[in-house]
Amino acid sequence: MKPLTLENTKVGIVGTGLMAVAHARALKWNGIHVAGILGSSYEKTRLKARELEIPHAYQSFEQLLNDDQIDVIHLTTPNHLHYPHAKAALLAGKHVACEKPLTLTAAESRELMCLGREKNLVTGVNFNFRTSAMIQKALEIVRNGEIGEAFIIHGSYLQDWLLYPTDWNWRLDPEAGGQLRTVGDIGSHWLDLVSYVSGLRIQEVFADFKTFHNKRYQPIEGGKQQEINIDSEDYAAILIHFEKGVQGVLSISQLCAGHKNRLFFEINGSKASIAWNAEQADQLWLGHRDQENRILVNPGQKKLSSEERKKTSQESFNELYRRFYAYLVAGDYHQKPDFPTFEDGYYGMLVSEAIEQSAHEKTWKRVKLEELDRFNL
Repeated sequence: MKPLTLENTKVGIVGTGLMAVAHARALKWNGIHVAGILGSSYEKTRLKARELEIPHAYQSFEQLLNDDQIDVIHLTTPNHLHYPHAKAALLAGKHVACEKPLTLTAAESRELMCLGREKNLVTGVNFNFRTSAMIQKALEIVRNGEIGEAFIIHGSYLQDWLLYPTDWNWRLDPEAGGQLRTVGDIGSHWLDLVSYVSGLRIQEVFADFKTFHNKRYQPIEGGKQQEINIDSEDYAAILIHFEKGVQGVLSISQLCAGHKNRLFFEINGSKASIAWNAEQADQLWLGHRDQENRILVNPGQKKLSSEERKKTSQESFNELYRRFYAYLVAGDYHQKPDFPTFEDGYYGMLVSEAIEQSAHEKTWKRVKLEELDRFNL
């Protein structure tokens, strides 16, 4: 395998949707060469390659895998393709960056984590909120003990793009997105982020799900719509027990009018509280008992419209992949990465499986952290 530099590393992207565009822009921002792209059809692939100025449009995943010039594969596909594509890429000796959730089951995530380690390849999961500038500030404040001992972690992740029964997306199909829909799509971000900032893992969960639209309408040919039965969750309420006796609660839904991308969390500690809202990503709120509350503002913030502020920040993608590729070209893969890896993806799937089991069984479910810990002894 050739020694990699930022100049000679070549990337292939799988997928042509919104996330593929965000990945491609982040790679370009970091000076990484995207050599090719693959979509669900050759026509989509060709059009997206032209739009993003990517030189090669692949006709199959096998063609991409067999391209010896490709060092890293970015997977931005529907969830059910993550596992087979990531496994094939690792077996072919490619480094892999994958969208979340990493897989549809914890067992699949564990296999990918172990395979990446066995092959000594770099793996990453796109929990991009971690690298937002004010999340990094929150991490510093919490780790420095400025809020004291954590008592409570609570929050929500709210969007509105599935508000109407006529709203349709592949995520509504359990064959493509998995049965755990809202939790898997956006809850996974919140669960990862609060564990990252607090340094506390989730030990137990009690979940309650609700489907408000039991029927949705999928567009089909001829401008018609097909009625589809839906049984995945439109809403999830989750009670959480973290390590060290910290309590938590989370609400998640994509049926909340007016909220485009409101990931919000607050940590209440023995000295102070800290809170962050992704729709105001350049601000960090600090709450105090005996002095005025404060709002810290990112000194490097750009002037954005209110609607732009509600969308996923491209800057967090840029920083995530700056870290990923700096680690890749440094070459010492025994060092602990400063970005989310397949290990974090596996942890997320252990938590998600406990949530799904809890919702079905109507009881507290323990997260099987020992399954992860035995690989880190």
